[in-house]
Amino acid sequence: MNQGSAFLVLDSGECFPGVWHGGQERAGEVVFNTSHSGYEEMATDPSYFQQILMITAPMQGNYGVDASIWESRKLWISGFVCLVMQESQRERGWVDRLKEHSIPTMSEVDTRTLTLTLRERGTCWGAMVKGSDQEDARKRAKALISEAQRGPGDWVNAVSRNSVEDLKGLLSQGPKVAVLDFGCKENSLRELQSRCSALRVFPSRTPAEEVMAWGPDGVFLSNGPGDPAKVVQAAETVQALLGKKFIFGICMGHQILARALGAKTYRLKFGHRGANHPIRDELLNRVYVTSQNHGYAVDRETLPKGVRVTHINLNDGSVAGIFSESSRCLGVQFHPESRPGPHDAEALFDFFIKQIQ
Repeated sequence: MNQGSAFLVLDSGECFPGVWHGGQERAGEVVFNTSHSGYEEMATDPSYFQQILMITAPMQGNYGVDASIWESRKLWISGFVCLVMQESQRERGWVDRLKEHSIPTMSEVDTRTLTLTLRERGTCWGAMVKGSDQEDARKRAKALISEAQRGPGDWVNAVSRNSVEDLKGLLSQGPKVAVLDFGCKENSLRELQSRCSALRVFPSRTPAEEVMAWGPDGVFLSNGPGDPAKVVQAAETVQALLGKKFIFGICMGHQILARALGAKTYRLKFGHRGANHPIRDELLNRVYVTSQNHGYAVDRETLPKGVRVTHINLNDGSVAGIFSESSRCLGVQFHPESRPGPHDAEALFDFFIKQIQ
């Protein structure tokens, strides 16, 4: 049963009315994703920490829920916004799941106008609040946004594991891979387990000496949320590992790798989030469609000699991947592990394994 009217209020004061389905009032960065499916995988992706997720596809919750496809141990989003939410006698699993986790949920929002606003203004903060009065909604939203913005800047540390975790691989003769957890999705671990004998997952602030003491054959840098420039210690750890073991980074891992190599990162206007982003891969010599979820990118002009751009985002020409033979590393600004999204880029995991064998 719908619980009444509500507003998504942007930090500019703009109000987007809608119907409140439950959860606690909360603030976060407002972002949009263009995927047509995958609401449960997105909500459990740690990269969405501190973000209110708005899906541009109109129907949400229409195919139910399944805990087996979760990408982490919990829901990380700060809110869920859509045009139409399935909440009927036949199917209400997704809205109930959001309520169970106190995630504020709104439907009947003008998602088209909101998307155009975010594309024009860029990613901004906002808050989801109940009520029918815009004046009161703005006041409550302002307080929530201010409180959320005072939180720690290192979002990676907030979602990373607190202790080392060992995982068994499916290939007894396969390599051992160390994983630096910046907010790692479960499907990345599944892809690695299917190709390895053992994984050891380390917290984000683990020093290089501890990683090397385990004796890995290669190092994997995971995805994660927020600004790579604010992630404590990770770039120093990766810099100390360069050239010692082959390193493969995705998304946040790719950005941290670039910073370890001496490059800079910058904030994208409204980010890349969706399952339909075309990439030209000059390393494997192919073009494919990818799943993406990030708000920052690597500055091409700051990449040092010996590091070449191997992947290009065909939508805007931004750097989507780098490779260095001398430093023994590869980084890509998208999700080759999919979930949700296409499986076109899975071969990059095979490339990684070949480099470390």
